[in-house]
Amino acid sequence: MSTADLSIDFCGVKFLNPFMLSSSPVANCAEMVGRSFDAGWGGVSYKTMVTDRIPIIHPSPRMQGYDYGDKKLVGLQNVEQTSDRGLKANLLDIMYLKKHWPRHIVMASIMGFSNQEWADLARACTDAGADLLELNFSCPHMTVEGSGAKVGQCEHLVETFTETVRKVTKLPLVAKMTPNITDITIPALYAKKGGADGIAAINTVAGISQIGIDDMVIKPNVFGKGAMSGFSGPAVKPIGLKMIATLALNRELCLPLSGMGGIETWIDALEYLLVGASTLQVTTGIIHYGYRIVEDMIEGLSDYMATRGIKNIKELVGKGLKNICEPDKFDLTRQGIARYDLDRCCGCGQCYRVCHDAGGQALEWDVEKRRPSLDEDKCLSCMVCSFVCPVHDLITYKEMPQGWKRKETVTLGKEMEKVG
Repeated sequence: MSTADLSIDFCGVKFLNPFMLSSSPVANCAEMVGRSFDAGWGGVSYKTMVTDRIPIIHPSPRMQGYDYGDKKLVGLQNVEQTSDRGLKANLLDIMYLKKHWPRHIVMASIMGFSNQEWADLARACTDAGADLLELNFSCPHMTVEGSGAKVGQCEHLVETFTETVRKVTKLPLVAKMTPNITDITIPALYAKKGGADGIAAINTVAGISQIGIDDMVIKPNVFGKGAMSGFSGPAVKPIGLKMIATLALNRELCLPLSGMGGIETWIDALEYLLVGASTLQVTTGIIHYGYRIVEDMIEGLSDYMATRGIKNIKELVGKGLKNICEPDKFDLTRQGIARYDLDRCCGCGQCYRVCHDAGGQALEWDVEKRRPSLDEDKCLSCMVCSFVCPVHDLITYKEMPQGWKRKETVTLGKEMEKVG
């Protein structure tokens, strides 16, 4: 049995493990969250609450799955707003959760539509027993003017509202950032200035994943209308990882991070840890597979740690940051080529086609044997052939000896010069 310790401190609060439900439909009420705790999740960012001053009515339909080929739900488009439940019901649910699962962490997500509302919500959630507060500065499709990502894109409002909440509660504050901005560190630094103890990223990426080709309406189609709205799921993971790494590398910020965006497997989770996240939030993965995915993530991460002699998960946080550099720091004296294990080749010819249309035109094709033949001097090491090969690891990268040089590309221009 694994002896790996998955517990972790985040903003001074101890989590049983780093896995959390993110503020979303998967964390909408105590009944749902309680079941997730029983399944193994360490905490929740309870779905964003608002005051009852402005009623929240969700569009219908509110979500649209984005498939790619045979792969289901590589992304999720949604126009769902904050919680449409009354504030009292949500506060009672938080009290219920803390009474029945006292060791699990409840981070209450809040969003005010005025300075006073931020203060009122913070006080109410503190009194209800929440362990932390997450300040939602990031929902990209709020229907209430001047809220969500509109606030997150205005750093002075981020500072003002964070400061307002800081004055009325001693709970750790986690500011949730929008990726729909040029430099995510700017609002994060203003949140820190206002008193934030941690940063969460990313909320959904504003996008248009699909348009109906018959009705010409963006999906989800809400009775003939569509909106640029939040896109999540595995397709946005590269953006989420980049944003967390950017925040982690900022020496002025230096705050604990909660990462999210496309986490579905223990490898996804590990990647977020390696670029600096301490806790990990999930929505789309749960929508796809249910709360049970946490079992695989815990087991996979535990086994990974055990095989490498890593006893505590905090040892992984930020371990990959030292290997991130600017492209001009690459060692260009080291070059390589593609290497083929032709004994395993199935003869499909995909490598040949892609090399000629998108690579170095370094492959010839033996029609009788149905095998590629590589001209090593022309190979660009782009590795596109390996991306399309249906046989796993048949095509791999091979470093060439120091001093090896690629053959100069023949251009039509030089051929023309010879003719001339």
